[in-house]
Amino acid sequence: MNYDLIVIGSGPGGYVAAIRASQLGLKTAIIEKESLGGVCLNWGCIPTKALIKSAEVFEYINHAAEYGIKVGSSEVDFEAMIKRSRGVADGMSKGVQFLMRKNKIDVIMGTGKLKSKGTVTVTNAAGETSDVSAKHIILATGGRSRELPNLKQDGVKVIGYRQAMVLPKKPASMIVVGSGAIGIEFAYVYNAIGTKVTVVEFLDNIVPLEDEEVSKQLARTLKKQGINIMTSSNVESVDTSGDVCKVQVKTATGTETLEAEIVLSAVGISTNLEGIGLEENGVQTDRGKVVVDDYYRTNVEGVYAIGDIVKGQALAHVASAEGIICVEKIAGQNPHPLDYNNIPGCTYCSPEVASVGYTEKAARAAGYELKIGKFPFSASGKASAAGAKDGFVKLIFDAKYGEFLGAHMIGHNVTEMLAEVVVARKLEATGHEMIKSVHPHPTMSEAIMEAAADAYGEVIHL
Repeated sequence: MNYDLIVIGSGPGGYVAAIRASQLGLKTAIIEKESLGGVCLNWGCIPTKALIKSAEVFEYINHAAEYGIKVGSSEVDFEAMIKRSRGVADGMSKGVQFLMRKNKIDVIMGTGKLKSKGTVTVTNAAGETSDVSAKHIILATGGRSRELPNLKQDGVKVIGYRQAMVLPKKPASMIVVGSGAIGIEFAYVYNAIGTKVTVVEFLDNIVPLEDEEVSKQLARTLKKQGINIMTSSNVESVDTSGDVCKVQVKTATGTETLEAEIVLSAVGISTNLEGIGLEENGVQTDRGKVVVDDYYRTNVEGVYAIGDIVKGQALAHVASAEGIICVEKIAGQNPHPLDYNNIPGCTYCSPEVASVGYTEKAARAAGYELKIGKFPFSASGKASAAGAKDGFVKLIFDAKYGEFLGAHMIGHNVTEMLAEVVVARKLEATGHEMIKSVHPHPTMSEAIMEAAADAYGEVIHL
């Protein structure tokens, strides 16, 4: 079985790379050990958003009176929530199967391992092996839930994101360790459906990669929703011997013992580098990542790597972009290297968080003099009509040349607003160009125009 390109892993990096390669005329195969679509479609991005939607619907029902609607009592059918989420994931995975057939990509089920230059050994579920060959091989093996030495996952009481999506029953209480996007999204879902949730974060702010103003606003809102948030805190140990987990948490003022039915470890991901033939073939790695150039070539000719296992943000859309750039370069085109400072980031709690580019702190550290504009959704007509006045848009510009440095949003549906500012930064738009771009009224997106106007002293509705 000889191909122009073999992709190991069918997540949003791998399957997108395979499709683009096929479009460019490369005979392509993809190797997948579990389900097409990888973690994102089956255990990450998609099923979590289905759970979040169920939680949002439950919250809407419980607050229906605020919109002038009377409803009867409501309750969560946790099993049905989980079933719907799995159904959405299964549907998306079937969609990828269709795309593979449409693009004439051979799907080989099994575990792929680099054997030698141009050759991959595939081991199927029965333990049988076979070799396939290609001039180009892309590694897109992704990542898994990271385990800490003092927070070992048993899959029952101390769990990762996979188990959090298929728990057999709604837990009465949960401690979420880590407040990145995964931790905060699960904290929101379980709190919304009635679980008592505590979030433990080692750093000073939750969602620590976000602008500090956004982090603090989100913390205030989540506390109002009933989530207990502990920052500057570290889980030292977990005792799972009893009916509930006893968690020792070191805080700035001492050590506390917390109890919860479930502990969710959301402290990041570990890359899947084991058992794929890197050491045997001399593929260079550094601190758990495969070393690649701007076009994802490794130090071994014909071997490439994309997605979570290389530098850059561990996000689905980053992996997809890397896959496209990689195969376009293989096919002889001249793609631009990816700008990792213009990658959008989203957290799908309520209110949502969305950002791109420099935070205020990072921009100042880089030596920029800043013009900063903010527009609160409390001044937005659409937000008021929607009953979603919580949050704001914050834009950051270089005071000297007008360069658009960053955008930070918290509020209803801001993840859908973010693409505008990503495109604006890509096209090197200035604040004045954003101000003069007429935005539709009434929309949440008007807040972007108003925030730009605020940075230059031209805001109308504040």
